[in-house]
Amino acid sequence: MSTITTINPYTQEELKTYELIDNTVLQQKLELAEAQFKNWKSFEIKDRRKRLSKVAKLLIERKESYAKLMTEEMGKPLAQGISEIEKCAWVCDFYAKNADDFLADQLIETDAEESFISYDPLGVILAIMPWNYPFWQVMRFAAPTLMAGNTALLKHASSTTECALEIQKLFEDAGFPEGCFQTLLVSHEQIESVISNDIVKAVSLTGSEGAGRKIAEIAGKNLKKTVLELGGNNACIVLKDADLDKHIATMAWARMQNAGQSCIAAKRFIVVEDIYDEFLSKFKAKVESYVVGNPMDDKTEIASMASVDLAEEVEAQVKKSLDLGAKVVLGNKREGALYHPTILENVTTEMPVFKEEVFGPVAAIIKVKNEDKAYDMASNSRFGLGSMVFTKKVDKAKKRIGDIADGAFFINELVKSDPRLPFGGTKTSGYGRELSKEGIMEFVNVKTVYSSK
Repeated sequence: MSTITTINPYTQEELKTYELIDNTVLQQKLELAEAQFKNWKSFEIKDRRKRLSKVAKLLIERKESYAKLMTEEMGKPLAQGISEIEKCAWVCDFYAKNADDFLADQLIETDAEESFISYDPLGVILAIMPWNYPFWQVMRFAAPTLMAGNTALLKHASSTTECALEIQKLFEDAGFPEGCFQTLLVSHEQIESVISNDIVKAVSLTGSEGAGRKIAEIAGKNLKKTVLELGGNNACIVLKDADLDKHIATMAWARMQNAGQSCIAAKRFIVVEDIYDEFLSKFKAKVESYVVGNPMDDKTEIASMASVDLAEEVEAQVKKSLDLGAKVVLGNKREGALYHPTILENVTTEMPVFKEEVFGPVAAIIKVKNEDKAYDMASNSRFGLGSMVFTKKVDKAKKRIGDIADGAFFINELVKSDPRLPFGGTKTSGYGRELSKEGIMEFVNVKTVYSSK
């Protein structure tokens, strides 16, 4: 039987080895999820709410141990791991509080004696999730999906296997019936059979563009609904009236958060020439101030990436860009899985750091002549996850929301997810939405009910 071995990216120490389940056990888990769905969907909202609220409580109680686990498996600084768990508790509380209203029948006046829309759960939903936010990515899927009355299966990234198992245990400890939420330790080859299985009704994937295309192909062939949250190449537009003293820390963290391993990180900084030199000087100073090192140290802000392979990939993208004429302002140094914060200027549109998603702490700086050129450059991407604009003229910026066809438009703030707001992208950044009311509606059957005498 095949196995998974997890590795601490900072120390390169082997953590644990896990056996993958065989196809017989996999089928049993699928059948358990289907059987439990028939039971779970009959639970009243108040009973689901009670359990999800318990999940939120347990998350807070266990936040230090969960944060340490993330640090060990994928290198997240300990303090940032605690913040991630606190956010997970928030999304659970949000859906526990609001699911009743979101899922309430909607009365529609027609010729019928009574007509309304009923929001029914679909059934067993498969989630395929990444390693960069091992708890948050799962919880923002699981909270609305389970509250809607579905049951859930998780195929997590192999590097965060213990996180995946702990999440299943979390739901079970909170009183969710066995089979409501199950982690599947399976291979990529087995996942195709899971998606194709009639028991599974839909798939949610957060991952790379390549993974999204593959999953969408399999799901499409089997007429299964998908929600895809894929890569991003977010632009950060810095206009000449931007308040750099007020916002430079936000701009820098928009790129360097989670060692740059975030789909919604600012990856391309598009700066008008009037403010370029001042921006670059202050941006560099802020990035240089970050504490880089051991993720177990409470003072560390940027630690290793999740694996040596990932750091090498970023290093290669930077090298190709340098060969094409980019210049190093700061960084471009790798020590194992630790890739030091890097700033590049003289970046042009044909370089990997402009046209590809660079999933590491590398900021690409592009100088443009004016505001119109800045918006044009920001739109020059096959990705469409989010964009941000820094300016004092907020009302003017609002008039240009439609100029960038992304899933999010943030003014004087970094792009971030919030349980109260829908989250998702356009173009090769995927489709569908997570979070807010829109997120819980992705995996329900919007059913028309019409009644006459």
